[in-house]
Amino acid sequence: MTRVLVIGSINMDLVVRAERLPQLGETLMGQDFATFPGGKGANQAVAAARLGAEVTLLGCVGDDAFGRELRRHLDAEGVDTRLIRTVDAATGIAAITVSGGDNAILVAPGANHCLLPEHLDAAEAAFSAADAVLAQLEIPLATARRAAELAQRHGKPFLLNPAPAQALPAALLEQVSLLTPNQHELLAVLDQPDGDWRALIAARPGRVAMTHGKDGAFYADADGALRHQPGFPVTAVDSTGAGDTFNGALAAFLPLGLAEAIRRANAAGALSVTRAGAQTGMPTLAELNAFLERHA
Repeated sequence: MTRVLVIGSINMDLVVRAERLPQLGETLMGQDFATFPGGKGANQAVAAARLGAEVTLLGCVGDDAFGRELRRHLDAEGVDTRLIRTVDAATGIAAITVSGGDNAILVAPGANHCLLPEHLDAAEAAFSAADAVLAQLEIPLATARRAAELAQRHGKPFLLNPAPAQALPAALLEQVSLLTPNQHELLAVLDQPDGDWRALIAARPGRVAMTHGKDGAFYADADGALRHQPGFPVTAVDSTGAGDTFNGALAAFLPLGLAEAIRRANAAGALSVTRAGAQTGMPTLAELNAFLERHA
């Protein structure tokens, strides 16, 4: 069982379904409303836990109804929540409009921005115990940098999902074992808006796994040759959380080697879009294995 330490955000997703996404300045009547547990950190933690990993989540929630509900939900999913802090700020939320398989998301980070580097220092034993460390950028950049430093200190692979995208310091990029952007994020993170994504991946053999929607994912092998793991054809219901499912699965299966971990992560991400909600759509290990058998 892979031991995964996730450092990241914990949100409540407030989801409105509509016939189409609204235009700028437009008021559009939605079809229905629902709340779902979310946040990139929590999503990736749940994805890894459902796929059989032993997961610890380090993050922050507020002392409010959303925070208490999210903590209960994570406990029920088998995620170790003992390192989740309750802080004097509102629990983060994401306002999501969904139309068909597309979505538009606005995030209010709230308590997530209260996760500080010293909180990671206080939980350093969790880095020593982990097989892989996974973080995102819905927390302060300084905290993500500290996570990379602690993972490196303890000799653990550090996976960074650079979303929301921003240009990253060279020192942080050097400490990242595996960067997991989409195409837009890759160019933004490396501050090369007009760069050739294929060349950028090939220049970082074994250190980038770039998602490409329904086309699957791209990476470079140890010799720098660009490799493509094709996507799995499914009927999309809700793409929210597909990338998070990919990342959680990648961390869970990393001990199997990069190529196999990406194949399984692609399949898990494909399965996740066939159901509504970020976490509620995530597959179990049994569901993933059955899916892969059908697509052997």
